[in-house]
Amino acid sequence: MAKQNEIATFAGGCFWCMVSPFDEQPGIQEVISGYTGGHTENPTYEEVCSDATGHVEAVQITFDPSVFPYKKILDLFWQQIDPTDPGGQFGDRGSSYKTAIFYHNEEQRQQAEASKQALAESGRFHKPIVTEILPAAPFYKAEESHQDYYKKNPFHYNAYREGSGRAQFIRENWKKQKTDDELKKELTPLQYEVTRKNGTEPPFQNEYWDNKEEGIYVDIISGEPLFSSNDQYDAGCGWPSFTKPIQRWELKENLDTSFGMRRIEVRSKTADAHLGHVFDDGPGPDHARYCINSAALRFIPKDKLREEGYEEYLSLFS
Repeated sequence: MAKQNEIATFAGGCFWCMVSPFDEQPGIQEVISGYTGGHTENPTYEEVCSDATGHVEAVQITFDPSVFPYKKILDLFWQQIDPTDPGGQFGDRGSSYKTAIFYHNEEQRQQAEASKQALAESGRFHKPIVTEILPAAPFYKAEESHQDYYKKNPFHYNAYREGSGRAQFIRENWKKQKTDDELKKELTPLQYEVTRKNGTEPPFQNEYWDNKEEGIYVDIISGEPLFSSNDQYDAGCGWPSFTKPIQRWELKENLDTSFGMRRIEVRSKTADAHLGHVFDDGPGPDHARYCINSAALRFIPKDKLREEGYEEYLSLFS
């Protein structure tokens, strides 16, 4: 029998940046920005930011543990923060920006403690892990302007995430990119040309342009999930085409003026790999058509998802 939804609460610095990494994961029902851990009721953003109430900015996540278990929630949390910083996070200083895990039951406490110990013993960081593990306290939803900020204000959100130093820290400490020499050994010449040299494979002569099997497509370099066969369709162009990605935050878009054209290039954030382009002539509600090179992708069939560690994405096909 499947477990009922559970709640996870984390403080990871600015709550704007703590929503999108969880929001589009399978099994995540809701992510709310708010305040917790303080000594007053119903604090305002200004009060919390002034360190006057003892609250921290936090997110509260409602999730289905049978799809996305708490251990994976914890793993994803650690990968968004600098767990060695006792004075805030990146450009945001003060007690309201400290990191913490707020557990809601004994099982969560034990898993959080084990996760923190494993990170400390991993040798990834040379300074102590200072993120606190605390019992859950009253959680107050933040003002509506702060909810889903990354969706409402994408330009400012991305500029802030980069400017604060968070994005660079994650790339350097959590999502370390492989060297050029390593990639040349691991990738085929075509895969390397497409992903690292912004190349394009021939239409109708690539691996997935007419794939009909159920499964997901992951980044050929990082293994990050990118697209689902549920969103694939035949656009008649000769390359795999999708109406939307699995995780929008894993993609970045750049203006491409090569070959005398104005197009929007799509790259993966974790590997900084060229994937293809996105156009506005698709059949979906936002008319997006993600035209992606097969050489930038690896397809994992539905019946192999559990075997390869992507079992949470089985829910896409239930």
